Amino acid sequence: MIGRKQELNLQFQQILDGGILILCFWLAHIIRTSISLWFPEVYDIPNFNDFRWVLWFLMPFGPIVLEMQGFYNHVLQKKVIKSTVQLGRAAVLLGLAIAISGFFFRLTIPSRAVLLIFAPLSLIALLVRERFTVAQIRRRASSGQFRESVLLAGTPGDLNQLEKSLTTEQMFDIEIVARVDIEVEPISALVESLHVHSVSRVIFAGGHSHLNRLQEAIAACEIEGVEVWLLADFIKTSIARPDFDSIGDRPMLVFRTTPDVSWALWIKAVIDRAGAALILIPASFMMLVAAIVIKLTSPGPVIFRQVRAGKHGKPFTMYKFRTMVTDAEMLQSELMVFNQMSGPVFKIDRDPRITPVGRFLRKWSIDELPQLFNVLRGHMSLVGPRPLPIYEVEKFENTAQRRRLSVKPGLTCLWQVSGRNQVTDFHEWVRLDLKYIDNWSIWLDIKILIMTVPAVLLGLGAK
Repeated sequence: MIGRKQELNLQFQQILDGGILILCFWLAHIIRTSISLWFPEVYDIPNFNDFRWVLWFLMPFGPIVLEMQGFYNHVLQKKVIKSTVQLGRAAVLLGLAIAISGFFFRLTIPSRAVLLIFAPLSLIALLVRERFTVAQIRRRASSGQFRESVLLAGTPGDLNQLEKSLTTEQMFDIEIVARVDIEVEPISALVESLHVHSVSRVIFAGGHSHLNRLQEAIAACEIEGVEVWLLADFIKTSIARPDFDSIGDRPMLVFRTTPDVSWALWIKAVIDRAGAALILIPASFMMLVAAIVIKLTSPGPVIFRQVRAGKHGKPFTMYKFRTMVTDAEMLQSELMVFNQMSGPVFKIDRDPRITPVGRFLRKWSIDELPQLFNVLRGHMSLVGPRPLPIYEVEKFENTAQRRRLSVKPGLTCLWQVSGRNQVTDFHEWVRLDLKYIDNWSIWLDIKILIMTVPAVLLGLGAK
């Protein structure tokens, strides 16, 4: 499957899987109710109306969790055991999400029996759906009835590389009916091939030195009303991912090194604000106590405000509980000789500017709690590269270091859960931040948040 067709098929499968999850939950409740009717002296009869909210939860979030586990990737190459593992992980995550949502929003949580019945039911149903889809794809491919007739045009070398890059799934949906060498064959040969083979799509693969020739060929396809795809890898990139967009009626080839606008990013934003609000509720008493203790034990403001670099370097005011003496920033120049972090960042163990209370707040990461208000305001995310002061960003040694500014800064990141302050090389810090950016997913955010919890509880925070 290629292009829009692949995207539509994936969306259809996700909607179908959401419906399957709802059906399995309903059947699990029916089975649980039947058990209650058989043994009324032992089990209560549950009321399904109390759990209707779960249906609304499963439809959007079920397919998202499945996609996070890679359930929709390379279905033709996957073995049943791998799909089973992916579905098992998804079932555990969905069960935890239902339980957590019910607890925080004070909703009726389904009984353990319903969830235990729902898990194997949904696993079997989704596995059957996947195997049925694979069988249908293979059947259509063997019959050739639904395969799309595609013509390749370009230089021989580029065409060979293109064919080698096509996946098994893509070759099941297309049939390469002809090849046209635009270096030696006239445009009329291309047009004749379109007529002879009833081609619905032409894929052009030619270097930038053949753009004039390609333009003539594309114009011929335009007259014929045949769809044209142009291979654009003559622009070589090592990190950026190509995409297509438009401004007005002008086509644009886009190269992105950060996650594209998607439902996943929207969900990340929702998780950020909802998570920050939920954390602030139990943390409010702790924050009040911290504010009182800071005020009583050292002169100066309770909240430390500092302008830091946000997304794309845009300045914002970050909040923290004050853990240092009031003239800490002026004293920093005198302590530069003791700096233990390479690069533009300043960090030392047993910093003499830190107050006794501040050392305790840092050890347990309580000083970071006011940044939850930054998350609520949209300046920060729960997970992302830590924001640096503007004056440190201005000292970046190379442009690659600025790429860590291409996403929102966060409360926690890979650097903090990969040894926390054991990392003293700024280049290693940046490498971990870029690793996060290049491999970002909702699941990666969840894993980092989970790994952050023991780091905080064990007091492995900032020194």
